[in-house]
Amino acid sequence: MDNAHLAVEEDDLYSGYNDYNPIFDSEELENDVGFQRAVRTSHGRRPPMTAKFPGTAIGARPLASSFGARTPMVSSMGRPITGAVQDGAARPMTAVRAAGYTSSMTRGSTFDPLGQSRGPAPPLEAKNENTPEEKVKLLEKKVNELIRESCMAQSIGNLQLALDKAKEAGRKERALVRQRESTGDADHANLDITFSVLLNLANQYTKSEMYPEALNTYQVIVKNKMLSNAGCLKVNMANIYVKQKNYPKAIKLYRMALDQSSNAHTELRIKIMQNIGMVFVHMGQYSDAITSFEQIMSESANIKTGYNLILCYYAIGDRDRMKKAFQKLISVPLGIDDEDKYIPSHDETSSDMYVEAIKNDTLHQMEKDLKFQAEKSIMTAAKLIAPVIENSFATGFDWCVDMLKSSQYVELANDLEINKAITYLRQKDFNQAVETLKTFEKKDSRVKSAAATNLSSLFFLERDYDQADRYADLAMNADRYNPSALTNKGNTVFVKQDYEKAAEFYKEALRNDSSCVQALYNLGLTYKKLSRLEEALDCFLKLHAILRNSDQVMHQLANLYELLGDPQQAIEWLMQVISVTPTDPHVLAKLGELHDGEGDKSQAFQYYYESFRYFPSNIDVIEWLGAYYIETQFCEKAVQYFERATLIQPTQEKWKLMVASCYRRSGNYQRALDTYKDIHQKFPENVECLRFLVRLCSEMGLEDVQEYSNKLKKAEKMKELREQRVKSGREGSARGRRGSREGSASSAVSPPVLASPKKAGIMETDVKGAPQPDSKPLSPRLDSGRDSSRSSSSTRERLSARRRSPPPTGQPHEGSSRGIDSPHANPLVDRSKTAANGQVDDGDFGDEELGEDLLPE
Repeated sequence: MDNAHLAVEEDDLYSGYNDYNPIFDSEELENDVGFQRAVRTSHGRRPPMTAKFPGTAIGARPLASSFGARTPMVSSMGRPITGAVQDGAARPMTAVRAAGYTSSMTRGSTFDPLGQSRGPAPPLEAKNENTPEEKVKLLEKKVNELIRESCMAQSIGNLQLALDKAKEAGRKERALVRQRESTGDADHANLDITFSVLLNLANQYTKSEMYPEALNTYQVIVKNKMLSNAGCLKVNMANIYVKQKNYPKAIKLYRMALDQSSNAHTELRIKIMQNIGMVFVHMGQYSDAITSFEQIMSESANIKTGYNLILCYYAIGDRDRMKKAFQKLISVPLGIDDEDKYIPSHDETSSDMYVEAIKNDTLHQMEKDLKFQAEKSIMTAAKLIAPVIENSFATGFDWCVDMLKSSQYVELANDLEINKAITYLRQKDFNQAVETLKTFEKKDSRVKSAAATNLSSLFFLERDYDQADRYADLAMNADRYNPSALTNKGNTVFVKQDYEKAAEFYKEALRNDSSCVQALYNLGLTYKKLSRLEEALDCFLKLHAILRNSDQVMHQLANLYELLGDPQQAIEWLMQVISVTPTDPHVLAKLGELHDGEGDKSQAFQYYYESFRYFPSNIDVIEWLGAYYIETQFCEKAVQYFERATLIQPTQEKWKLMVASCYRRSGNYQRALDTYKDIHQKFPENVECLRFLVRLCSEMGLEDVQEYSNKLKKAEKMKELREQRVKSGREGSARGRRGSREGSASSAVSPPVLASPKKAGIMETDVKGAPQPDSKPLSPRLDSGRDSSRSSSSTRERLSARRRSPPPTGQPHEGSSRGIDSPHANPLVDRSKTAANGQVDDGDFGDEELGEDLLPE
């Protein structure tokens, strides 16, 4: 009892746990026999332990007193035991299994609780692809791949491949359904794959314009009650009926889709109602269309619907409702942020970098496109209703301008006033147009430049070049970077024949706007005037790359190649002109001329004949065709052409002489004699006619020979007297010129002046870059053969110079020195000397003397 210690009431039951004892050192655990025995047992259980009194175990702490307080027990080495004695029974152990410790561990060994040092895990068991579940998964994957490939093929425009892939996806999907049915898993069919396959197939049928097949496929989807939201596909079916112009069926399906769509899908319902309204417009039922559009404007107003509503009111002629609809249109909010956020502040570098980044991003481009479409719709609607909403179009324009000034589209008011001036021009009221445009002189620079540009173009068309130059300067001062103003300034300098300065203005206009086709065209004409043909050719080739189907540009290229001595290239370009305008008679005649110059008579005849069919009043073409038939010894066919020339130029006796010549060469002497007599009655002093009358009467033994002989002698004498007077007058004028002061005004040669901008081929531009104030492109007249008067004169001069040669002595002449009336002459030989290009010279008839051997004896 000496060793017994009684516990006091204040004794802590868990005292001693924080006391450090060297026995708890983990390095000595391997020497603890009780601990090692516990480790070796399952889950660390020890044999049952009994409580011992103090002193029975080495280092054992005394138990609690008889009050029943629990005190921790320790092992034989002094380690605490989680059991306790309560009413003489031992407390069970609560230790868990070892956390990775083994009895064989030694000091310094590696801690590896996950067993990674034992090497890699054994390979997984191979998947068996022959199971039904794996087959289903593979088929689903293949179907999805085919759908994706079909969509990709459609996106690149390969519609046939897209349709083939869609059909193959349909076959694979049916195979998938059969596979599920074979495994007894038909109740778990993937409806999403079925819907995707059918929808893609219907879309591909629609893209390929296979409308019956597409409708059948959509019907399969719509009738399947298991597919959710299939009712909206009736919109696609209605669209197909619209393409087939089956409008009643389309409206029925649109209304069915509208009924099946919930009110939550507001945007979808609005689009369906828009389609219904447009179908009614196609059917001409404007009242029903107005009902649909008005409902949309009351629920969710937008620019497109407001514009269509104005068109419907215009169609039924309702002025008041047009005004109200226009007011609603300009009050529609666009939902676009303020443009000020895209202006850099220059205060912070980071802010400026942010503005530069968002200034040209996709969102800003979309906003600009939306604003452009809205402004275009408003301007079109205003120009449409302005002439009809009031008694005069000017009052209507003023009302629209006032409405725009009080709306968010204030900047459109000035553009509408410019359109008012253009409307005056269309009505030929030039004074009012000028007065309207002059009101812009005191407004801001942009509008001022636009108005001045239109005024310059207007005065240029009226050939008031001083006023055109003044307003061109005004437009340039208001906006130096306006390419239209620079082009008009170049035009005013061009007509003053200052081509170098004009070229500088055209170049500056191209530097400001490289797509200004008017400046590029006029620059080519300027280089052509300066004889810089290579540079002109380069300008027109660039212009041809922009305007691929412009016949004016291609004709200029043909003319330049002709001037450069390359007729084959000229022919190729003219063939391209014919492909664009196949009925242009002047181009056909030019092709005939080029082929004639190359020696291809048959091809030349073909083009000349086509030109005659489209324009049978071209004297040059008529002359060539008549000469061609004479050359080929078909004088009877040549008669009809010379008779037509007689109708066109009745005061020219040479055509009647050619008709009489054709009759005589074909052996119809009586018709020839009657024709010569008719010529003599109209032109009694014509020596050529009298000579052949004497000849024919002598050959036919008529009594009128002496009469015509006397008349011939008188006519010849009169002719000699006229020639002497003309010769003496020329000599006197020559002496007077030699005695006159050198460089006097009487002897000065006036420089050529362009008659009009069209003759020069100049293109005038207005504020929109178009050649006329009404923003429509001016079709300039080309100065290279498109004008029949210039082409005929130039052709006649070349051909006359080429074929004019003195006739052989003693050979008769008939107007054109061809010798076609000589009974012994070969017309083919004579034509090679006198009409190399098949043309008749205007001044060859009536001036030649007949040989004495052909006069009557």
